[in-house]
Amino acid sequence: MDQKVAIEQIRGLCNQLSSGVTAIHPWVPKLADPPTQTEILKALYELTKSVEVMKKHLIKLEKKDGSTDL
Repeated sequence: MDQKVAIEQIRGLCNQLSSGVTAIHPWVPKLADPPTQTEILKALYELTKSVEVMKKHLIKLEKKDGSTDL
């Protein structure tokens, strides 16, 4: 598997993760337990940050590679 394919695969999986995290948000208020809601929202924020860091590094790697495909 070459680097371009790996980047595309990882980006696709990052997008799936982002969608999954976003899908959780509307359900959190329905838990009706503020301490649990707070912790889940914190965890969702950290997951979002981590996925965005991965995507940022993929973009940097593509630019380093000289690729213009985004």
